[in-house]
Amino acid sequence: MGIEIERKFLLAGDGWRAYIERSESIAQGYLVTGAAIAAGHARSSVRVRRSGDKAWLNIKSATLGIERQEYEYPIPLDDALQILSGLCDGVLEKHRHHVMVDGAHFEIDEFHGANEGLVVAEIELPAVDAAYPRPGWLGREVSDQVRYYNVNLIERPYASWTAAEREGEDTAC
Repeated sequence: MGIEIERKFLLAGDGWRAYIERSESIAQGYLVTGAAIAAGHARSSVRVRRSGDKAWLNIKSATLGIERQEYEYPIPLDDALQILSGLCDGVLEKHRHHVMVDGAHFEIDEFHGANEGLVVAEIELPAVDAAYPRPGWLGREVSDQVRYYNVNLIERPYASWTAAEREGEDTAC
């Protein structure tokens, strides 16, 4: 069984840009919607992701928190393109920047389209209680706020959030 332990943060500045090691464009869509998960009709999200000439199928448990089951498999690019265009209700587009700080790998996602303006940092950890660096540009943790889950950004994009939600307040959505 694959387990992902990931923390998600808002950013408190652009200082991270000086540490970018590489960047990539990503397009992803979901075969199970956030609404189906929220209504209890699905126990997992199922995602197709494309980056460059590579593609993956990802299955992640629909549980709240930083520790979740996750399985990911490479798939043919042509299959991914057909799934994204024909089976997904929408496609999320973002630039992912890979940033290293004190030996820790942060993935910083800058979203596009209806999610333009949202920038989130993620770090995968070996254990729930593992220590990790907290550079000055790393803001408030939002790991337990479902509106920041990518599956939910397709149905309820950042452009539709209230001012309070955009400032990171923990409101129901």
